[in-house]
Amino acid sequence: MNLGAYLARVGYGGSLEPTFDTLRDLHRAHLLTIPYENLDIHLYRTLPLDEPYFFDKLVTQRRGGWCFEMNGLFAWALRELGFGVTLLGAKVDRVAGRPMPKPDHLALLVEADGLYLADVGFGDGLLEPVPLSVGRYRQSLFDYELRRSGDWHFCNQPYGAARGFSFDTEPRQLADFSEMCSALQTSPASGFVRVTVCQRFNAEGYTTLRGATLREVTAAGVRERVLESAADFDAVLRRRFGLELPEAYDLWPRIWAGHLAWVAATAG
Repeated sequence: MNLGAYLARVGYGGSLEPTFDTLRDLHRAHLLTIPYENLDIHLYRTLPLDEPYFFDKLVTQRRGGWCFEMNGLFAWALRELGFGVTLLGAKVDRVAGRPMPKPDHLALLVEADGLYLADVGFGDGLLEPVPLSVGRYRQSLFDYELRRSGDWHFCNQPYGAARGFSFDTEPRQLADFSEMCSALQTSPASGFVRVTVCQRFNAEGYTTLRGATLREVTAAGVRERVLESAADFDAVLRRRFGLELPEAYDLWPRIWAGHLAWVAATAG
């Protein structure tokens, strides 16, 4: 990895010692800079499980990514800095008490003066790592919780799109996620296939663009508006998410059609 290029991408100029302070600050810097997004799925591009690909897309091309790309790149950078990192398999919104199915989410367990759950790939989830310990954690405006009953369960903040995820601490390899990675980007039943999503934290809270609906979560509350043109879509990608996407105008008609279909399905 070109570690200097990654650090420049996330705007990080702090300590490089493998301590919790470094982990916390780098985790936050990554989330404040690189957006969570699934736009390539809607551009019919395959998303491989490959570290050099993660780096090229998120650092060189200055794009964002989903959990496999975001946490895959972050894990690589942490290892370059000397942290111990374990890839964790997680299941989003799993019903408590049922056996752990095949993981559909990648999270990280990081050794840094103790064990911490780190996750830069949940979109509107953790802003900073939390200790691998049962408890409640407040970060900026948001409250999270870790529970344990056999497996671990991360409870997301109340504004989050997903309630959380269950996970165990069995070490995984990227290849262990290949089946679900493929299904999530190709199956018509997948939420990643059904709707475009962009999310990024900022100094005031975070911003989500789901389909044509822009949502801002700040201390003042939640504010939403519907984008109504390709020009507006392109401007929001640039200004809110730092994304220069030449295909934005080509993508918009499908996003708008999906929005109209959603409005019709939920009317009345």
